[in-house]
Amino acid sequence: MRLDTRQGKMRLVARQRTFGPPALSKAERRRFAGAFLLAALLILAGSLTSKGAELRPETLNAWDTYIQTQNARVAKYSNATLFLWSDQSPDRLQRLHKGETVVAPFGENPHRVPHGLIHHWVGAVFLPGTRLQDVLAIVRDYDKYKDFYAPNVIESQVFRQTETEDTFSLRMLNKAVVAKFALDTEFQNTFRRMDENKWYTISYTTRVREVDNYGLPNEHEALPNTGRGLVWRLYSISRFEQRDGGVYVELEAVALSRDVPGPLRWAVDPIVRRTSRSSMEVSLQKTQGAVLETNRTAKTDEKDNTQVKSASSNHVPPAARVQTALMP
Repeated sequence: MRLDTRQGKMRLVARQRTFGPPALSKAERRRFAGAFLLAALLILAGSLTSKGAELRPETLNAWDTYIQTQNARVAKYSNATLFLWSDQSPDRLQRLHKGETVVAPFGENPHRVPHGLIHHWVGAVFLPGTRLQDVLAIVRDYDKYKDFYAPNVIESQVFRQTETEDTFSLRMLNKAVVAKFALDTEFQNTFRRMDENKWYTISYTTRVREVDNYGLPNEHEALPNTGRGLVWRLYSISRFEQRDGGVYVELEAVALSRDVPGPLRWAVDPIVRRTSRSSMEVSLQKTQGAVLETNRTAKTDEKDNTQVKSASSNHVPPAARVQTALMP
């Protein structure tokens, strides 16, 4: 109790007490948040690793509409417009020339569709001292993808190649946040030449199957459009331009997956974005590594061949040297 003497009045005022839970310390709040996040991820794991997901017609229709929009955008490429995403920002170009791998989400990401998510990312690297023809040779060497992109690609095979059309297969090991599984995929690639220094490709899956019990005796493929639903469809646009003493390589990667339960999106969305960004960076960096290593090997082989030829010319038999000297 206390006396209130304001304005000459005297009255007793009772002190109010607030009863409630004590304030949590910083360490306790951290432990509580960690436990809550762990519980959310366990619920997510039970949801996404279950094999009951099925690609619905409305989800596939939304995907097809989205991809048609991307194809229409690509069809507008011309020498009168900016070809590279990198050219849209001086800062990007500067970072690329410093040797960075630049990656960013493309628009709304993930893009929500009925019962699914569309993940769309774009990235770029600059390969100094390389030629466009060398980069394209690596990109189209599908049989070696299992070497270039190991350990994510564990099997690769080319089916058919023409001047502008390729079909090939990849078995990919998907090390997701909540599951480890394999994907058997087949791709169709289309190459387009804008001029002698600019090419682009469009790639899309014609077949995607999850491999259950990967690496075990009872390994088998899931039925089409079923399984965990972490990857249902893949599509990409690649751009290549030779200039500034090297080659710019850009990749837009688009994937369709099942949706994330609403109550868990706050926790899962940042993880999905980090995983997508990391996958893009790894893909571009491994492409860069494959091109540079192939070029180094080729230069070493050329140097060795030159040295062998030089040594051979310095060890010409005496009779041959006499004969050569006597020739008119």
